[in-house]
Amino acid sequence: MAENAAKRLKTDNGVVAIGTHNGHFHADEALAVYMLRTHVPTYAGAKLVRTRDPKKLDECHTVVDVGGEYDPARNRYDHHQRSFGTSFPDRPTKLSSAGLVYLHFGREIVARRLAQPEDSEQVGMAWRKIYESFVEALDAHDNGISVYDSAGLAAAGLEKKFSNGGFTLGAMVGRLNPNWNDPIPEDPVAAQEAEDKRFELASQRIGEEFDRDLDYFTQAWLPAREVVAEAFAARQEFDGEGRILVLKRQSAPWKDHLYTLEEQQPAAGKVLYVLYPEKPVPDAKWRVQCVPESKDSFQSRKPLPEAWRGFRDEELDGICGVNGSVFVHAAGFIGGNKTFEGALAMAKKALEI
Repeated sequence: MAENAAKRLKTDNGVVAIGTHNGHFHADEALAVYMLRTHVPTYAGAKLVRTRDPKKLDECHTVVDVGGEYDPARNRYDHHQRSFGTSFPDRPTKLSSAGLVYLHFGREIVARRLAQPEDSEQVGMAWRKIYESFVEALDAHDNGISVYDSAGLAAAGLEKKFSNGGFTLGAMVGRLNPNWNDPIPEDPVAAQEAEDKRFELASQRIGEEFDRDLDYFTQAWLPAREVVAEAFAARQEFDGEGRILVLKRQSAPWKDHLYTLEEQQPAAGKVLYVLYPEKPVPDAKWRVQCVPESKDSFQSRKPLPEAWRGFRDEELDGICGVNGSVFVHAAGFIGGNKTFEGALAMAKKALEI
């Protein structure tokens, strides 16, 4: 879906101009501008024009988050018009300018990082994952979509137990806007320059977080899929029902891949415990981690036995009946042993309780 920028190349002395609105800025246009300028060669060194003047915007090669027009053929990426309802493939959240730019340029961005064709399976997997894990939150924030249905929460009688400070990706950018009582230069040109500097800082800040996700999902998350798939295929080696998965060499990001493999092979049953060495060295201690009911859940499919929880070392050996025990967390979601054999024995005993 990468755009051919040559089809509408408006430049100022050879420099491509990206237009967005001035005034209070948000995370979506800050990221949209960053993705284009940093990751799409056509926009390298692009000039930024922050204005709501239609004439000035019309002079820009690309316009994001302003102008009331979504037309990728003309490099226009606004989402505020009543007729707009575009979402990412198979996702319900209406896009913001960040999602629109990622929809059209994201495959190119991921493909360049992986040095693979845009239509490759791995590019597609990472493109979708980065949207779901990062960009979609900005789309929802800018479109006023809550993480949870407020009516459903109220009907269930659920309330937050504590304040999380409201610190989201959107809030991280929002707090870089000036405070209501900060002094503003009297000269309009100087005032706009000061505001633009804040926007540039915000764009760079949200861009740094995007790049961390881009690096993680292309360089760590994707390679882990093969590691988890190999362990998933061999799990009957350790438990006839396939409830124990062993990452033999070292730990890797396994949750997403495990859930995907289980969905693809429903007859294979559910994994309850994942075993892995703490470090990729021969004498490493081993961990027994319970599989959560869902990726972000604190509830395990089968927690380690309550009688083991909160104990350590020799005392735990006597309670669980396995030598070399190191600990079991008080919440029962993880434990450890000095050896692989000991960790496996702990997992097998836990299956029986």
